[in-house]
Amino acid sequence: MNGQELEGQVALITGGSRGIGLGIARAYREAGAHVVIAARKPDGLASAREELLRIKGDGEVHEVVANAGEPEDAERCVEETVTRFGRVDVLVNNAATNPYMGDLLDLDLPRAEKTVRVNQYGMVAWTRCAWRAWMREHGGAVVNIASVGGLIVDPHIGWYNATKAAMLHMTRQLAYELGPKARVNAIAPGLIKTELARAVWEPREPILTGKLPLRRLGTVEDVAHAALFLASESSSWMTGQTLVLDGGATVLPIGVDE
Repeated sequence: MNGQELEGQVALITGGSRGIGLGIARAYREAGAHVVIAARKPDGLASAREELLRIKGDGEVHEVVANAGEPEDAERCVEETVTRFGRVDVLVNNAATNPYMGDLLDLDLPRAEKTVRVNQYGMVAWTRCAWRAWMREHGGAVVNIASVGGLIVDPHIGWYNATKAAMLHMTRQLAYELGPKARVNAIAPGLIKTELARAVWEPREPILTGKLPLRRLGTVEDVAHAALFLASESSSWMTGQTLVLDGGATVLPIGVDE
């Protein structure tokens, strides 16, 4: 990659004000793209935009207040993006929620519906809007940020992981439906060292990394580099695939926790 892989293109990133979403926005801006970040909180968006503008690049940075779980917000955000920039070449479905932790049989309907609305249906709604507004005629790339949890069993976040497993399946389905115009791929990160997940990784980092083949946790930059690859022409013959970024966690042999 030469540093301008997305020059002149327009990338829309949901959940783009912090963590993985902001990291992807940084990478895309450095690659020459105009970047649109969408999130629920105006203050967070303003702060993220200031940070992105400090990165050297010719592309513009625009922020839109939007809830990933509201189809009307998706339509409004995509319409605003196309009105402002004339196109939307890359969509990153990154926003997610997890309002419930616990056993599946204790899950209540309101939190079950909220998780599906944002993580699962939200991905379809935003992709539909980008497809109809630009990609159906001009092509593009969709990058879905799922989770390695969609490939494994976890005793605490089974419902969240089920929505991520659905994302992986829908990535394949949409790749079939939107080809050959648009490519659709996914990333399944393991535990990433974000501020939001600090309470999970910080107290146990030496234990967690000691079990991984690569002996370290993932970083936002790891995911961002993969997202840049999937958005660029470097992956032009790749669609319907999932890149697993977990430091080797899913290849650990049975009994490694003993």
